[in-house]
Amino acid sequence: MAHAEPQQQSAAPPRHVAIIMDGNRRWARQRNMPRVEGHRRGAEAVRATVKAAGELGIEYLTLFAFSSENWNRPLQEVDDLMGLLRLYLRRELAELHGNGVRVRVIGERDGLADDIRALIQQAETTTRDNRRITLIIALNYGGQAEIASAARRLAARALAGEIKVEDIDEDAISDHLYAPDIPVPELLLRTSGEQRLSNFMLWQCAYSELVFDDVLWPDFDGRNLEKAIATFCGRERRFGGQVG
Repeated sequence: MAHAEPQQQSAAPPRHVAIIMDGNRRWARQRNMPRVEGHRRGAEAVRATVKAAGELGIEYLTLFAFSSENWNRPLQEVDDLMGLLRLYLRRELAELHGNGVRVRVIGERDGLADDIRALIQQAETTTRDNRRITLIIALNYGGQAEIASAARRLAARALAGEIKVEDIDEDAISDHLYAPDIPVPELLLRTSGEQRLSNFMLWQCAYSELVFDDVLWPDFDGRNLEKAIATFCGRERRFGGQVG
């Protein structure tokens, strides 16, 4: 995957927006509700955000749904999250497909239940020819693990004599990530006021504009997305080539 040519102005909206959806548990705690209710409301925010992104002309939307570190949460919460994922994939597929959404999932699938892997495969197969917007769901995903996986694959190819060690450069690593055909995000947004990357798309977001919104994810909607895009469009992107 070749790197995009540096742009100096960001007047146009981003082609690819990546979102760290944070604040479901805090939202529920503030309302004395069980954690699962926060995650349910978060799923509703996903539906609204995908719709808004399509209307705003965003071509790619990546959502951080479940990190490889999230397995360390309480077992009941993990079970609730997996249940909501099953429900989302079953109930939303027809609407996503009807709205021209192409679904892609990145992350390690080996750790997922068989039925979830089957639902992912069904969603990807059913929507693969849709072109209005591509929804990338990061599931059982970790940015460091993704880079390590690419390094292992390149090392195996070098040992097999398929490539030379000196052929391993930035483009080679990009070509061995989970979704090398997807352009890198120009905008990375995180909700809930936290200002961390949390091991999300570390390679791809090397030059992404970062926007942090105090809103908790269940309260996120199209207006918040528009606000983040307006912030993006008001910035001058430098890519390390200018000082000032």
